[in-house]
Amino acid sequence: MAAVPSRVLPLALAAALAGPAITALPAALAQSPAASAVLSRQSFVAEAVRRTGPAVVTIDTERTVVVPGRQSLPPFPFMDPLLRQFFGLPQGGGGAIPPSQRTERGQGSGFIYDSTGLLLTNAHVVEGSTRVTVGLSDGRRVEGTVVGADRVTDLAVVRLAGGGSWPVAPLGNSDSLQVGEWVIAVGNPFGLDQTVTLGIVSSLNRNAASLGITDKRLELIQTDAAINPGNSGGPLLDADGAVVGINTLVRSGPGAGLGFAIPINRARSVAAQLVSKGSVSHAMIGVGLDAVRNASGSPIPGAVVRSVMPGGPAARAGLRPGDRITAVDGQAVSNPAQLTQLVERNGVVRAMELTLQRQGQTLRLQVTPVELSTLMGSR
Repeated sequence: MAAVPSRVLPLALAAALAGPAITALPAALAQSPAASAVLSRQSFVAEAVRRTGPAVVTIDTERTVVVPGRQSLPPFPFMDPLLRQFFGLPQGGGGAIPPSQRTERGQGSGFIYDSTGLLLTNAHVVEGSTRVTVGLSDGRRVEGTVVGADRVTDLAVVRLAGGGSWPVAPLGNSDSLQVGEWVIAVGNPFGLDQTVTLGIVSSLNRNAASLGITDKRLELIQTDAAINPGNSGGPLLDADGAVVGINTLVRSGPGAGLGFAIPINRARSVAAQLVSKGSVSHAMIGVGLDAVRNASGSPIPGAVVRSVMPGGPAARAGLRPGDRITAVDGQAVSNPAQLTQLVERNGVVRAMELTLQRQGQTLRLQVTPVELSTLMGSR
């Protein structure tokens, strides 16, 4: 995976859970010949992975890279045709080596979400690929075709070749996640198939810009479940085995152990556009957002404006850093991720009314979103 700022890498195991030694069993269990039957070896993790594991896949990619030509040897004394023939150099001046091609191979993870053979992964896993091969947990190897990829959200859809019965991962509801909930990362880090790690949701709505990633438009799930290179595109599961996120980034170096996943509700809407149109439209008003918290640090409804892009729709409408947006066209805003969804759902050209709080006053401003590519091109 390519490196990104702040030592956050686009992309899992793990760690064994260890506890203090058990010195004695309760008397009732110690005396029972069936004590071992009371303590089940099974866990919710095993059941969750059993439910979704067959739909988790390995994605092997090939891409052709052009190697620029170069001057291999100085022109003199290799101008002599006899010397050039002796050293096996092409006839002509300077010993120049022409451009060539080589094949690069990569690997990532993904999961099948539709029985017709559609799978979700990260865009950076398949970007520029000339060949995609998908490996299933039952040993099958299937060719895949990239239906569409969106660099802004780092999501891609791949279609499996041929028919057949495809295992499907159940999709959950990322909007219902709470900090502290158990989550399970499944994928193929370093080529190690079907690796499973366990952790909790460390934070929600972590803006990609706060991680130093300015070319993505994402509100991420943060987790301490171990995620490593090769996990990219694999599912993040809840305790029931439903997919609630797509593993995409991990922090390396000091402060390592922080993983980030794209919420499945966001991925679901992007996938629908990729399948129907092959591309994704991104309406944008030009603000950086953050969650709103009260004095005790608990989140409260709304989205606070942290930055305003000069010359963008928000700046022209009069938004300022520190404004707390509470509603869009009369619909209450609970967090930054919801505000982003409402802006994209509104689309470009059509104006939308933002209700906000500024220094104790309630204001209503009209903002007209523009396409992201247009806004970024004006910077």
